[in-house]
Amino acid sequence: MFGLGMSEVVIIGIVAILLFGKNLPAHAAKYAKMYREFRRGLTDIQSQIDFTGELTGESKPKPKKTYSDYDDRDEISAPKFEPPPAPPEAM
Repeated sequence: MFGLGMSEVVIIGIVAILLFGKNLPAHAAKYAKMYREFRRGLTDIQSQIDFTGELTGESKPKPKKTYSDYDDRDEISAPKFEPPPAPPEAM
């Protein structure tokens, strides 16, 4: 239960009995009622909003920007590379 071992559950139970004593059943019922109301409200919200597309990734993909989308690109003004001329051959 929630990654707790048996010894941890027993210790939590003992601490709860020491803190609440005879009022423990009333506090447990109060907590259970709050939890039910929370789950009911959460279910209502989930029924109004569809999260399935976001969780599964089925939403429309955003188009990727390419370099042609930018207007501030300047034309290349550097000269093209030309290899040096071959050295003269000795005869």
